[in-house]
Amino acid sequence: MKTGKVQQVYKRGNRPGRRTADQPKHLDRKQGPLARTPSQQKNPYKNPQKNPLYIALFKPYGMLSQYTGEENQRTLRELDLPAGVYAAGRLDQDSEGLLLLSNDGPFIDRLIHPRNGHSRSYLVQVERVPDAAALQKLRDGILIKGYQTRPCKVELLPEAPCLPLRDPPIRERKNIPTAWLRMTLTEGKNRQVRRMTAAAGYPTLRLVRESIGKLMLGELLPGQWKSVLPEDII
Repeated sequence: MKTGKVQQVYKRGNRPGRRTADQPKHLDRKQGPLARTPSQQKNPYKNPQKNPLYIALFKPYGMLSQYTGEENQRTLRELDLPAGVYAAGRLDQDSEGLLLLSNDGPFIDRLIHPRNGHSRSYLVQVERVPDAAALQKLRDGILIKGYQTRPCKVELLPEAPCLPLRDPPIRERKNIPTAWLRMTLTEGKNRQVRRMTAAAGYPTLRLVRESIGKLMLGELLPGQWKSVLPEDII
């Protein structure tokens, strides 16, 4: 297949993958001037596909948002997903809900880049019932490891949402009530929702992503997926 790149011819023994005797170690294959920068390395998102795919998946609890993992870890490989699609962003192993997968790199970049501020909504079960001051603290932004989170929408739900039972069930402590929040963020730092509720004094017990942009989890069940269109998402 033609790649459109200019091919270069090297003399035997002087290919860029080999370091000559007088070549400094800092100019070897991995770090030399002919090496690719991280942005030039093979990236499944780099170029748009002729046949782009967009997949909405209900990621089950305990599954990684990737195809590889350590021994005994559940991964996306066990699901019958179309070939060549990768997760747009992440959803932690102990979180559940909507995960978008695609082979359309530019679209994924547009969706998850912080500058675009596309919303992500989560159903969050927390230990104890947050008071008005705690809810406002979450809405205004909270300091986590030196980072001030962006203002977000936080709603205390009057009753538990209709969700599939989790396997295994959450850890509940006798005589300590729980509550459900709907939190809508425009950023996605590592374990951000869990760290926000913990910093406010209300540890997260269960976390289910409900939406990404306009795309809703809907009636999908854990492990189920469906094809969607770009206009369904943003």
